[in-house]
Amino acid sequence: MKKFVVFALASIILTSCSKNDKIKAEAEDIPVAIEVDRYDKAFFGTKPQDLQKLKAKYPYFFPTNVSDSAMIEKMTNPLWRELYKEVEKRYDNFDLEKEGIEDLFKYIKFYYPKTRTPKVVTLIHDMDPQYKAIYTDSLVIVSLEMYLGKNHKFYEYPEYLKKTFEPSQILPDIVQSFSYGKVKPPMERDFLSQMIYAGKQLYLKDILLPEYSDEDKICYTADEIKWCEEHDVDVWRFFIDEKLLYSTDSKLLPKFIEPGPFSKFGLVNDNETPGRVGAWIGWQIVRAFMDNNDIPAQQMFLMDAKEIFQKSKYKPTK
Repeated sequence: MKKFVVFALASIILTSCSKNDKIKAEAEDIPVAIEVDRYDKAFFGTKPQDLQKLKAKYPYFFPTNVSDSAMIEKMTNPLWRELYKEVEKRYDNFDLEKEGIEDLFKYIKFYYPKTRTPKVVTLIHDMDPQYKAIYTDSLVIVSLEMYLGKNHKFYEYPEYLKKTFEPSQILPDIVQSFSYGKVKPPMERDFLSQMIYAGKQLYLKDILLPEYSDEDKICYTADEIKWCEEHDVDVWRFFIDEKLLYSTDSKLLPKFIEPGPFSKFGLVNDNETPGRVGAWIGWQIVRAFMDNNDIPAQQMFLMDAKEIFQKSKYKPTK
């Protein structure tokens, strides 16, 4: 019996590897040529007297409620110009990032063939962690000042946010933005549905960024990944014992799904836990569903969370 189980597991692994190799070969054969427009260079390289020319070329970056004087102030302000110099040090040449974005869109086009190839526009925005990378049908907008590395002197943010400011987070952030148009938001407000929604978004990173580590997909350290793998049984038991799965308490989202310094179980050692453990559990549920069901990921992203949970057969074990 033991030999049969080992053989069965080996067969599953070999089949999965063969399938992944086939996907990789087909995806990498899809032609994608990304155009990169360096608006950051154009903006800070423009003289104040030439502002109208810049506005004519980039009208979507000049909302009517922002005055010309405010834009000129940003162009000439010493602090903004120092930030621009820091961005130039890291991203004067954007070729490596461009190549990564092209590879990403090969996989996007493999799974979603009708997707247009967008133009990538780089800029220096307002140092807002909520708007680091934005995907639209025709544009990908990347705020380069948010990817200078977690230890950059300009960042005065909590440590859990600083982790997301690494250059390696550009592609996961683009996928996160892309997910809003492909992963169906839950109709229900219960905790299980919210966990699985976060898990679906992470699974989209699994298939679109196959070479990325789990650490970079969820923005965990290796120790945080290890903690989740070693404590998933305890976390799941806590959710069950506290009857949280079908709770509609909105406070559970910041406690367990949204980014934070740690997850909030209400225990004395909470600060030893990673944030977003609910998203991690949702991710494992979705992975278990995909392992146990022969269904395209695109279809799964539209499915009801409770059906996914029931058919996942998810049950963490030591």
